[in-house]
Amino acid sequence: MKNMVTGSIVTYNNMSTIDMTLKTLYEYTKDIDFKLYVVDNNSTDGTVEYIKENYPQVELIAMKENKGFGAGHNEVIRLIDSEYHAIINPDIVFVENAIKKMVEYLELNKDIGILSPKICFPNGKEQILGKKNPHLKYIFASRFRGDEPGKLLKEYAMLDCDLTKPTDIENATGCFMMFRTSVLKKTGGFDERYFMYFEDADITREAKKYSRVVYYPDAVVSHVWNRDSKHNFKLLAIHIHSMLKYYWKWKTI
Repeated sequence: MKNMVTGSIVTYNNMSTIDMTLKTLYEYTKDIDFKLYVVDNNSTDGTVEYIKENYPQVELIAMKENKGFGAGHNEVIRLIDSEYHAIINPDIVFVENAIKKMVEYLELNKDIGILSPKICFPNGKEQILGKKNPHLKYIFASRFRGDEPGKLLKEYAMLDCDLTKPTDIENATGCFMMFRTSVLKKTGGFDERYFMYFEDADITREAKKYSRVVYYPDAVVSHVWNRDSKHNFKLLAIHIHSMLKYYWKWKTI
């Protein structure tokens, strides 16, 4: 049976946040036709057992190895036959029915393939996230940001634009993305050469070949964002590796 909306979450040792994500997600999707898939990338913290026991309505896919963010979501993308599909991080908290709002907007705007919501910290402050293609100058500006955004970071996040209304963007943030499933299928899913990082910028560029990509501030989600690659050398190395793959693929820095 075809669902109106599907969603996928890829987890790896996310017990500290996954319960709140699932709890609030199901709380705010009671009145829409929604099916959720969770792909666990061989967690060792009891995530699989916890989801089986507490969320039997989840379509759980337990992987035998960790192939990365994009590969995990692709396991679901190959299965779905929905109108819309949400990519959801296991550290997203729902504070309203963002999925319903985004579906309603997509229903009215058939030329949009990806809708990106307003993403806030748990305290309600909006996160400064890139909305232009991630050129190298923007990556450096983001990594070495101070308490207040400088000129390059403002440019990257399009802070000089009127972001109180729907705005076309170049880069949708992967912690939460709503796709028109037909456009998602056309992209072929996430490029699995990226283990983690830059796969969202990559698939956004692919989607723009077929549709508009729009920032939609009327839908809001909360993101428990730790910027792990800034504090973990292994994740920093993965981040740099993905960055090099991205610039090589798109022949741009």
